[in-house]
Amino acid sequence: MIPEQFLELARLLPEPVLLIAGTGQILAANSSFTKLLGLHYQVLQGKTLFELVTNTPEQVKQYLRNCSSSRETVLGALTLRANTGETYLCRCEGAVVRPRSPESPALIFLRFKNRESASSRFTLLNKKIDELAKEIGKRQRAEEERAQLLVQEQKARAEAEKARAEAENLNRLKDEFLLTVSHELRTPLNAILGWSQLLLSSRLDEATMNRALETIQRNAKSQAQLIEDLLDVSRIIAGKIRLNVQAVELLPVIEATIDTVQPAADAKSIRLQSVLDPAAGSVLGDSERLQQIVWNLLSNAIKFTPKRGRVQVCLQRVNSHVEIVVADTGQGVSAEFLPFIFERFRQADNSITRSFGGLGLGLAIVHQLVELHGGTVHAESPGEGQGATFIVKLPVMALRPEAIAPERVHPAVGSHIPFDDSPRLDGLRILVVDDDADCRNLLVYTLEGCGAEVITAASADEAIAVLSEPSALNILISDIGMPGEDGYALLRRVRALKAKDKADIPAIALTAYAKTQNRRAALLAGFQSHVAKPVELVELIAVIANMTGRIN
Repeated sequence: MIPEQFLELARLLPEPVLLIAGTGQILAANSSFTKLLGLHYQVLQGKTLFELVTNTPEQVKQYLRNCSSSRETVLGALTLRANTGETYLCRCEGAVVRPRSPESPALIFLRFKNRESASSRFTLLNKKIDELAKEIGKRQRAEEERAQLLVQEQKARAEAEKARAEAENLNRLKDEFLLTVSHELRTPLNAILGWSQLLLSSRLDEATMNRALETIQRNAKSQAQLIEDLLDVSRIIAGKIRLNVQAVELLPVIEATIDTVQPAADAKSIRLQSVLDPAAGSVLGDSERLQQIVWNLLSNAIKFTPKRGRVQVCLQRVNSHVEIVVADTGQGVSAEFLPFIFERFRQADNSITRSFGGLGLGLAIVHQLVELHGGTVHAESPGEGQGATFIVKLPVMALRPEAIAPERVHPAVGSHIPFDDSPRLDGLRILVVDDDADCRNLLVYTLEGCGAEVITAASADEAIAVLSEPSALNILISDIGMPGEDGYALLRRVRALKAKDKADIPAIALTAYAKTQNRRAALLAGFQSHVAKPVELVELIAVIANMTGRIN
């Protein structure tokens, strides 16, 4: 449409006018131009600008390039050659015309003015042409501005969507973390309260009493560590954690920590190797917090290293830093999770079938404590199943913050509930499934004291093996959060057994997942009852008696 529009406008102009492509191809000309050169209109359309001028091709190309790349009118000088051989040195004005369709090429509008008539060219029509050129430029700039605004709007929308997704992910991580906190606190509390009730309400022989006290002590220490981790994170977030800074030799700190974790390593037949440089030097820091850093790293390495694995700790001086390196042959860290390994509320496995307990706060605490000492910590791992290495770098000098006394935590004292009026469970055969040995021992002692026969299993596979035996069972008590397969998966397998008496066995969910939605999920999965940990033993006995018809 542009050549037709051009001719409609150009026929009104007294001076010669051309419309050409960027290559110089002539697309249209007005009558003034054809008269000037003495050429027919159809003849002109088959020619190029290069054939009509005496200028060199490079001069013409450069002028066309200038016109194509400029938003303003470009002045130039071209010598036209008429059909008679006469030449006209003309001043020309070129302006680019960009079509609306981005696929169409840009065109160049050329207006020729000879020297003699240059002063008389600024007529009303010239002004209209100038206004038209300005309007074209204005519209082009408006289109470019709209395109820029569109890009900015898309970028802003993408950033908002990213922020929303990050907020949703953070809320999900917090919910998962709170669920894990509830489970990890209730699990040791179950053994503590259960054995405490037995100690207060029954006459236990010396061996059982010692086992009860050992169980209570072990679980109390576990819960105290969980609470201390939560308090440390709370202090870190609030900015209230401070260091009692003094000159600290790291060698005895690491050796003392190794002595602390050695029993845990021995229990799994893990080789705990150390390469400690006595000349590594001292740092300014809090000796207790430095030992906490090393303890967290070593405990974490032992926890995630399989039996007969290896954990190494190294102390060395590297330039102006002291390095503590803890490496293991454990399950390693995936490349996807490695960038988030020191973040709070992050665990590689948050499911209820996870194989390792804990809150997943240890490495976040390590990161914060190392930074408080002016150091850095980073993790390396070739991938899952290939071990992990943690490297702590502490400067030889550190700032001396103000020291404060550590906070004290006082445990609450539970109430005594007598067992004298509890119903008897004589003749009942009960299958208890729980991966926690202390919980299994507590239930065995309690239920056998009421006359029941108790068979235990530490996993879903063990439970199915027991149920596959020909002997009858009266009731199933299962934990929910277990490694490998959870309690829900176990119950689905039980309900699918061919033996009807085994498939229809009454089932109780005894779990540290104690929220309303957990209770609803257990009942929907097919459990007849949901009992939350820490369990009231009298309540559990009453639930069993009620489900088996021992209460009228």
